[in-house]
Amino acid sequence: MRFLKEEKIIDKENVIGSNIRRIRLEKGIGQTELIRDLQLRKIAITRETLVKIEGGCQHIKLDQLRAIRDILQVPYEDLLQ
Repeated sequence: MRFLKEEKIIDKENVIGSNIRRIRLEKGIGQTELIRDLQLRKIAITRETLVKIEGGCQHIKLDQLRAIRDILQVPYEDLLQ
C-alpha cells in the first residue's frame, strides 16, 4: 500500500492567507461559515487553523486551498497573487 505525502503550500510572505481573508470579507463570508462549508466538503480544518492560515502562522494544505477556491468561487490566481 502506498501513502501519498500530505502536501503543504509554503507561503512565506502570507500572500495566500491575506488573499483568502480579503476575498472572504469582500464576499461577506465569516470564518465560521467558511469552516462549516469546508467541513461539509470533508476538509479537516478548524476555525483556529483558518485564523493561523489567514494570519500567516500556518501553511495551507493543498486540499484546503482547493476547497476554499471552490467555496469562494475564484480562480487560483486570485488567491496566489
